[in-house]
Amino acid sequence: MENDDVPDPAEGPQQRPQSLMLAFFGNHVLGEGDLCVSSGSVIDVLGRVGVGEQAVRSTLTRMVNRGLLSRQREGRRMYFGLTPHARRILEDGHARIWTRGAVDDAWDGTWTLLGFSLPDSWKSRRHDLRSRLAWSGFGPLYSGLWIAPGEVDVTAVVEELDLSDHVKVFRAQAVEFTDVDRMIRDTWDLESIAARYTSFDARWTPHLATGTGSDADADADPIGTRLLLVSEWLWTIRADPRLPARHLPPDWPAVPAQETFRRVAARTEEPARSMAREVLETTRSR
Repeated sequence: MENDDVPDPAEGPQQRPQSLMLAFFGNHVLGEGDLCVSSGSVIDVLGRVGVGEQAVRSTLTRMVNRGLLSRQREGRRMYFGLTPHARRILEDGHARIWTRGAVDDAWDGTWTLLGFSLPDSWKSRRHDLRSRLAWSGFGPLYSGLWIAPGEVDVTAVVEELDLSDHVKVFRAQAVEFTDVDRMIRDTWDLESIAARYTSFDARWTPHLATGTGSDADADADPIGTRLLLVSEWLWTIRADPRLPARHLPPDWPAVPAQETFRRVAARTEEPARSMAREVLETTRSR
C-alpha cells in the first residue's frame, strides 16, 4: 500500500485511482482464486465512484507494468487478475482491516527498532523504505532510526528493496526514565491520525440510519458504496501504527470509527457480492 498525501485529513481522502483499484480487486478478486475481471467491468465499477474511463485504463496499464496485475485477452475483451506480489499486498491489507484491528489492547511493552543508513544518491529507495515502514507501523524516532510498537517482521520489506546490508533491526524495551507518552507524541502526529478517524466516522455513520438518503444510496449501489468504504478505511488506518491503548488519549476515536466501518461493511457485504455476480464479466486466468 502506498501513502496518499492529503493536505487536511479532516476533509477526507482524495482517493487515487490505484488505491480504488486495489480496493476493487481486494473486494472482488482476492478470495476468488485465479479470477480475472474484464476492463469494462472495472471501468463500470470505478465510474460509480467518480473515476473516468481514461484514468481507469491508464491505471490498469501502470499496474501491469509494475507487476501488480496480470493481463490476458479473450476475443475483443481484456481481462485483469492479481499477480503474487499484489496478492501479498492485499492479504496484508486484509489482515490489517479484519484481524489486527485499529487499537493494540495487548501490547507487551516491546518495541521494534530499525536503523538504516543509505547513500545520498538513493533518494528513491529511501522514499520507498520510509513508505513501507510507515505502512508497517513505524515512525521516525530520529532521522535514521525508526520505531514500531510490538514485534514487527520487516524481513520481506528489507529483502524486496535489497537493503539487507544497510539496515539493522533490534527488539527493545524502554527503561524507566523514558517518557513513552512523550516519545509517542514526538514520533507520530496523533492529532492528524485522530482527525482521520473522526472524519471517517462522521462521513459513514449516516449510512447506518435506516431510511435516510445516504442509506438509500447505499442500498441502490452497494458495490460502489463498499468500494468507497474499504478504500477510505484503508486510507484512514494507513497512517496509524496501532499504538498501545494504554498510551493513547482516553477519547481516542479509532474504536468508534472501526465499529462504524464494520457495521457498514456487514450491511453492504452480501448486496455488493450479489451485484458483483450480476455486473462483473469474469474469466479464469490461463
